[in-house]
Amino acid sequence: MANDSVNMKIFCGTSHPKLGEEISRYLAMDLASLKVSKFSCGEIFTNINETIRGRNVFLIQTCGSNVNEDLMELFITIDSCKRASARKINVVIPHFGYARQDKKSGPREPISAKLMANLITEAGADRIITMDLHADQIQGYFDIPVDHLQALPLFVKYFNNKKKNDHSDMVVVAPDTGRAKAAKKFADKIGAELAILHKTRPEHNKAEIVNIVGSVENKTVLLYDDMVDTAGSVTQGIAVLRKHGCNDDMYLLATHPVFSGPAISRLKEANFKEVVVTNTIPLPPEKQFPGLVVLSAAPLFAEAIQRNHNNSSISEIFED
Repeated sequence: MANDSVNMKIFCGTSHPKLGEEISRYLAMDLASLKVSKFSCGEIFTNINETIRGRNVFLIQTCGSNVNEDLMELFITIDSCKRASARKINVVIPHFGYARQDKKSGPREPISAKLMANLITEAGADRIITMDLHADQIQGYFDIPVDHLQALPLFVKYFNNKKKNDHSDMVVVAPDTGRAKAAKKFADKIGAELAILHKTRPEHNKAEIVNIVGSVENKTVLLYDDMVDTAGSVTQGIAVLRKHGCNDDMYLLATHPVFSGPAISRLKEANFKEVVVTNTIPLPPEKQFPGLVVLSAAPLFAEAIQRNHNNSSISEIFED
């Protein structure tokens, strides 16, 4: 993929250097030089090691297992770019942290997703490129343009190759009503049926499946979500699905593999045929297991970066 490397610079923070390298390879560019270090007191320091005056800067930094440090590093790096006179600062956040805190569920609670949007904007970002936000309305929390990419094409391509476009025995299951629209879109793309789990959350990181809408009997289930955190919802969901007579071969698809707490042990015990995720979050060896399939989101982010730099349409990426 040819690029105007003179007027564009791509930086990658410390949260996911492997993804940054993949994106830069698709763009046929080297990552620009960024120094990130810490003082003995723990404060983060960043330094741009080459001129970016008047350049279009793309800064790649996801939110991984150290979400607070990843975000603080992002704020400081944006400020470094702004003070180095970058023409435009485009922040690429594959996984946007705090996205689940998108509303007040009770009195005296924060809306942390909105706060993060404000902080990124105030730091000096001009545009956001992200993937599969937990709620679409988070785009409106930003007062700057947001390119909201979808991992959907990656999953569609993977299962079309696997099943040779015959998905008559499959049903796409949304883990809750909030994911019903996305699951319906995926089901339509591959020609599968749709079912929806009705889930409630009595408290943080706890979920209760109370009902299922649709038929899964004698079907191969594709449980489709935006992220897997502790995998508690997954454990309950598959128990309900198996009670309703689905096939033993079950797949879990999720864009963001947060995999915190007991997630790995739960996923192993769940005995999925495959757990298919993307690489928006780095997965160290201790978070990998048999049956885990990681699809690269680098081509989509590289294409979005290229089109942004050339002032081309982003939506065309997702057109049939």
